[in-house]
Amino acid sequence: MRPLEIRRLGITPYGRALEIQEELVEARRCGRVSDVLLLLEHPHVITRGANARRRPENILASSETLAARGVSLFDTGRGGDVTYHGPGQLVCYPIVDLRPDRCDVHRYVRDLEEVLIRTAEVFGLRVGRVRGLTGVWSGSDKVGAIGVRISRWITSHGFALNVSTDLDYFNLIIPCGLTSYSVTSFDKLMGRSLAIDSVETAVIEEF
Repeated sequence: MRPLEIRRLGITPYGRALEIQEELVEARRCGRVSDVLLLLEHPHVITRGANARRRPENILASSETLAARGVSLFDTGRGGDVTYHGPGQLVCYPIVDLRPDRCDVHRYVRDLEEVLIRTAEVFGLRVGRVRGLTGVWSGSDKVGAIGVRISRWITSHGFALNVSTDLDYFNLIIPCGLTSYSVTSFDKLMGRSLAIDSVETAVIEEF
C-alpha cells in the first residue's frame, strides 16, 4: 500500500486550489511527493467543465446576478458540465498516480463513487448510483458530483459532497446539465446539521 498524504485546507478560493493542484501534479510526476488527498471548501463559485463550455445555457443567472450574490465563475480543465461549489460542501481533490495497475478511467470514477457511498453509510444514509450517470444519488436527487482530470495517469480535480450546502445556489444553474434531476445534501437527508469535519474524517477513512 502506497502512502497517502492528507491536506485539510479549509476554505480555499477556487483559483488558488487550481494552482495547488497543478503544483502537486507536477511534483507527483517527478516523484517529489507521494499521492495526496486535498480536502477543502470553496467560497461561492460556479465552474464549467469541458461539456459546459459548449452549453452556456446551463448557467441560468446573468453575470449581474452572480456578482450580486458573490458567485465567481471559472472555466476548468476537468470533465463534466456546470456545477456549483460553496460553503458547507466538502470538495476533495486526489492527486494520485494510477500507474502501474489502475490505468482505467472508468474504474477510477467508480472508485470515487464508492468512497462517497461508503461515507454516507457511516452516517446511516443509503445513497447509490444512477445507471448511465456519474455521481452519487438519493433517489433522483444528487448528493455527490464527480469531475476528474487525468494527465498521463496522474489525477486531479475529484468530487464534491453536499453536506450542509445552501442548495438554493444550485438554482443559478442546471446542475451537471441534467434537467430531470435535483440536488440534496446530507443535512437535508438527515434532517439535522452535520459537522463538515466529521464528514472529512469519514472520507479520509473510506478513501
